[in-house]
Amino acid sequence: MNNTNEIVSLSRKRRAGVLLHPTSLPGPYLNGDIGHQAYRFIEFLSSSGFKVWQMLPLGPTHDDKSPYQCMSAHAGNPQLISLDWLEDKKWLNRKKVTLKLTDENYRRSCLEQAANCFYLLNDKELKKELKSFKNEHKDWLDDFSLFMALKKKYNQVPWYDWPDTIRHRNSKALEIERKELKDLINQIVFEQFVFFKQWHEIRLYAKQHNVELFGDMPIFVAKDSADVWSQRENFLMGSDGEMEFVAGVPPDAFSETGQRWGNPLYDWKYMSEKKFNWWKQRFSTQLELFDMIRLDHFRGLQASWHIPATDDTAINGEWLEVPGQALLTELNKTFHHLPLIAEDLGVITDEVIELKNNFNLPGMKVLQFAFDGNNENPHLPHYHHTNDIIYTGTHDNDTTLGWIRNESNYNKEYFNSYLNLTELTDEDAVWSVIRISMSSVSFMCVIPMQDLLMLGTSGRMNIPGTTTGNWSWRFDWDQLNPETVKKILRFKSLYQR
Repeated sequence: MNNTNEIVSLSRKRRAGVLLHPTSLPGPYLNGDIGHQAYRFIEFLSSSGFKVWQMLPLGPTHDDKSPYQCMSAHAGNPQLISLDWLEDKKWLNRKKVTLKLTDENYRRSCLEQAANCFYLLNDKELKKELKSFKNEHKDWLDDFSLFMALKKKYNQVPWYDWPDTIRHRNSKALEIERKELKDLINQIVFEQFVFFKQWHEIRLYAKQHNVELFGDMPIFVAKDSADVWSQRENFLMGSDGEMEFVAGVPPDAFSETGQRWGNPLYDWKYMSEKKFNWWKQRFSTQLELFDMIRLDHFRGLQASWHIPATDDTAINGEWLEVPGQALLTELNKTFHHLPLIAEDLGVITDEVIELKNNFNLPGMKVLQFAFDGNNENPHLPHYHHTNDIIYTGTHDNDTTLGWIRNESNYNKEYFNSYLNLTELTDEDAVWSVIRISMSSVSFMCVIPMQDLLMLGTSGRMNIPGTTTGNWSWRFDWDQLNPETVKKILRFKSLYQR
């Protein structure tokens, strides 16, 4: 067992942050990106006294836009690439693009033009930089670029529906494909090169403004992903993609049938024999992008819920233990700094708590879960610990204003009594929730941007268990009340955030 006093990979200095995914930033395109508005957001955080920008996973998404079912555990989403940055570099001339800004193919057309321009440049330094990037990320970039090129060739169908030789990664067949798809592969490599280059500039700017970048890592990866196609040996899966069991969580207070995610489960025996190299590579990439990382469904590092693949619900699964202790031990040996946060929401067992405590990992508390009328609810402020991160709500919750307006969500009498609310507006109640998150003994509090903007349910980011209408919320600077910044600065001073 580890000595918790020896593992302090994340500063416990009191601070506050804002949860906002880059796709929610303002702008003229279909989604926000990491261009000028991202820099403006960092400036907003800094001027408001916030020290942390938390976001969702940054990987390339499928058509449902869910950042928790990405096509790579390493790659950046090209939809987040700043077109303004490309124009500043003179690699893009948007006057030549005939599509409208809101056309779903507009960004793709711009990226193709920029790549064509880039590869025609006679710039030795840039070519050297590109070569260095390709070498540094070779472990995943070669397979990812080929995977995405093949996805386009086969009209975006999943890899397990590709022709046999490609599905089974026959070396001769793959070599033929690499030659045939060379131009498309170069396009994809260019996009990743640009994404990482832009992100490193964002991270430097954040550091200059004393803002930490807080990322998110889904514990599982999507079945239709470059990782599963190229490294199938790490997963409980047959050569054609067939699975006997899939991942999810059992029935609970939120769902009578549980959640059947459908992700491949890991072959932990194989991973252990390989000293968890797959995980080391994954963390290496994430640590390049972020100052701290939330491990989503941390509970899955103690045991995973195995659901028969033929079942439509998660009811008939079973918990099977996994070597999370060995994994985290190996990761701590590999990385001198491993700033992890455990997403420990839901039904958490003593074994999960022990695993978290063994590595001195911060956990999460959510105020929207606190006010059911039970004064022993662990999310209530009087049960918070300094090692917690406190949230008003998460990306999976309603906004706090929407939550307050729906009295079926909580025990209103208990809530009003606890916060000493009498004849106040719903907005006042939201500010009371923000205040108690700021005043909590928890070393960090995180507030979704929607709560700072006082938005109702229309500002919700995601409804778990649904597959349409999510991940598309965006804000506008006009929605921000100047009084909000004054209140936050006052709370920061008052509660030493």
